[in-house]
Amino acid sequence: MSADQRITALADQLVGLADRWRDAWHAVPRHLFIPDRAWCDADHGPGRLIDREADPEAWLDAVYSDAAIVTQLDDGTTDIAEGKGDFTSSSSAPGVVAKALGLLDPYDGDEILEIGTGTGWTAGLLAHRLGDENVTSVEIDAAVSAAAATNLKSAGHSPRLVVGDGAVGWADGAPYDRVHVTCGVRDMPHSWVRQTRPGGVIVVPWTPRWQGGHLTVLIAVGDGTATGRFHGGVDFMLLRSQRRDLPRLEGDYRRSSTYLDPRRVVRSPSGAHIAVAGLVPDVYGAHADQAGGEFHLSLWSEESDAQVHYAPDYKRVAVLQRGSRDLWDEMAGAYLRWVSWGAPGRERLGLTVTPEGDYVWLDSPEHPIMKK
Repeated sequence: MSADQRITALADQLVGLADRWRDAWHAVPRHLFIPDRAWCDADHGPGRLIDREADPEAWLDAVYSDAAIVTQLDDGTTDIAEGKGDFTSSSSAPGVVAKALGLLDPYDGDEILEIGTGTGWTAGLLAHRLGDENVTSVEIDAAVSAAAATNLKSAGHSPRLVVGDGAVGWADGAPYDRVHVTCGVRDMPHSWVRQTRPGGVIVVPWTPRWQGGHLTVLIAVGDGTATGRFHGGVDFMLLRSQRRDLPRLEGDYRRSSTYLDPRRVVRSPSGAHIAVAGLVPDVYGAHADQAGGEFHLSLWSEESDAQVHYAPDYKRVAVLQRGSRDLWDEMAGAYLRWVSWGAPGRERLGLTVTPEGDYVWLDSPEHPIMKK
């Protein structure tokens, strides 16, 4: 198939792609924004190197699949062919792009602030839809921004590209009608709210420390706050200034046990994940299935950590905790509070951003859920 036929086929399979964006997808084809060598990060199955020179058909197949294409590893210090290391720049999966742009829902003439230029593809889609003069895209990595400028020029577009920290936005062009964020965000920068018109929309992959990310639509209220709801799970690279570091803790663990199965906490629905993230917002987690049906959960914060180990041969679950806090006790308490509310789903929860910080709420912003 030709590239145009591939675009049509891909667009037809994306439920979230609104008709008004289809022309942009053809006019700003994704293949102009993917380097000759990149890493295809498929949702199912292992990732793979795609090389346009070695296998142009396989390269095009990957570009026009619903998969993220990783274009940089370890901030450019690792050869993309390795496929190992931290993914630090990419072209997001088309399905996610379609959904985010649909939620952004700009009017003709709207001015857009994009956080994270990446390859430049979404900046190009926005520029085609709204005009180059109405799109400002901020990228922290100068080399990534320069490559995006070249890609955009090949597609016939030249939106304003800014090299800088996206966390501070771009005040020179404010206020904006829409803010489109293409990286995961743990703590919402209030600068984005300040730079959005009252009634304007911020679409952001909110990525709390606990259990994955959530595509979130926030509306600027006009009083320095923005509030909104969650619209499905996503997995995005983090804003560089919010990347996590593992703590270096010392000292003996306090031993205890629990009847609560940590697998229930980890594998609970998305509503539980959001509620727990709201109740214990500074706690990270990682988990792994192990041989023989065993399961291990690690929790940590800046000053504490916990190790929780399930084994099918024992009714009680082993718990080790150290530091000033008992993180497993906090996590278990948060999960059981969610259960006591009737296990509300993601659709009943929301997020509000204020100058003092973010908070999660249940049913209404007037009902924040807070740590006891």
